[in-house]
Amino acid sequence: MKAIVVVGAQWGDEGKGKIVDYVAPSFDYVARYAGGHNAGHTVIFDDRRFILQLIPCGILRGRHAVIGSGVVDPAALIAELDTLEQAGIDVKGRLHLSNRAHLIFPLHRQMEKAAEAARGAAKIGTTSRGIGPAYEDKMARHGLRVCDLMDETRFREKLGRLACEKEKELRAAYGEELKIACVAEEYLAHAERIRPFVTDTSLAINEALDHGRSVLFEGAQGTMLDIDHGTYPFVTSSNCTAGGACTGLGIAPTRITGVMGITKAYTTRVGSGPFPTEMPDLEADEMRTRGNEFGAVTGRPRRCGWLDLALLRYSVQLNGISSLVVTKLDVLDAQREIQVCVGYRYKGSLLREMPAAAEDLAKVIPEYRALPGWVTSTAGVSDPDRLPKAAHEYLRFMSEMLGVEVGMVSTGPERDAGFVVPGTKFASWL
Repeated sequence: MKAIVVVGAQWGDEGKGKIVDYVAPSFDYVARYAGGHNAGHTVIFDDRRFILQLIPCGILRGRHAVIGSGVVDPAALIAELDTLEQAGIDVKGRLHLSNRAHLIFPLHRQMEKAAEAARGAAKIGTTSRGIGPAYEDKMARHGLRVCDLMDETRFREKLGRLACEKEKELRAAYGEELKIACVAEEYLAHAERIRPFVTDTSLAINEALDHGRSVLFEGAQGTMLDIDHGTYPFVTSSNCTAGGACTGLGIAPTRITGVMGITKAYTTRVGSGPFPTEMPDLEADEMRTRGNEFGAVTGRPRRCGWLDLALLRYSVQLNGISSLVVTKLDVLDAQREIQVCVGYRYKGSLLREMPAAAEDLAKVIPEYRALPGWVTSTAGVSDPDRLPKAAHEYLRFMSEMLGVEVGMVSTGPERDAGFVVPGTKFASWL
């Protein structure tokens, strides 16, 4: 039995979509355990580019795809279903949506936009998709779930109560009127479209594991955006770490057999918040252009920086990463010298832990080690023997400093651009 969790080891956007697509044929189920439609996985399949925000990309490879109890915007889910159907991909009997997933409504988007505007310069930098306010309602215990949408009478009653509460909040906090006309009818129409996919996904996954089926658990965003352990408050609203697979899908920790961590060969983040290894504007612009560092969903330019091993050590600690996948190695091809952060200093002392306060992390001084670049194209390299010696040394340095194997290296967006390292745990998962 294989039950492997895939996590982003940085601030998200590490290329999880391509890696999940690559390994999906080796698994029976691919299950998404957290988040909403604010995360986009870009996958190239049959020479077509797909951006999937909710549906696990294993659906493209004929696998069962499970959406756990995160938050779901039914309209966004239906748009993805339409895209897949237009491409000739049949999801019947293979797509499973948790009846416990919470619903996102237009009122959530309105709340989020109003809150971000009110923060001014202190804004978090959200996608304004309503994910945060939907999670707030979940924790306040008055959110609506997919199971509520399946019962018209119950749905109308609960939505009416929620709308009354939000109307008061909007008026009192932001001086706005609630815009929610006709949403009940719209969502009830959505209910009929998604009804065939709704099920108890915890039962489905546990039964699959009981029968020896293999499951790949994929998260959204990355470790440093985790609501509990990330750079709070500049984080997402869910648990992006490996433990989120248990709470988001209803499986026991003892069922997980390995954790795959995805990291870029450098570091990026989107939105506001501390970023110790961020490059100066000119260098960041060059890296952004070479790496096409723009959001798959929003198009927002990503902030770029050097590889941060202090951050990755924290990620290994939180997730129990068994094997690392290093993506976008080719983006460093033009660098004659590569800086790698090996630790942080704060007020003159070398830190052993990740600062809890974002204000403190913003003041750390990265300690860098300069490594030689290779100034040779690695784009599309699929044979490790063709990798320049300096590139091998870069990967070896990363592995030794973290105490974790590098199991796969990606050298481009194409599915076959990269290679699996023989004899690794990663290789045994395929």
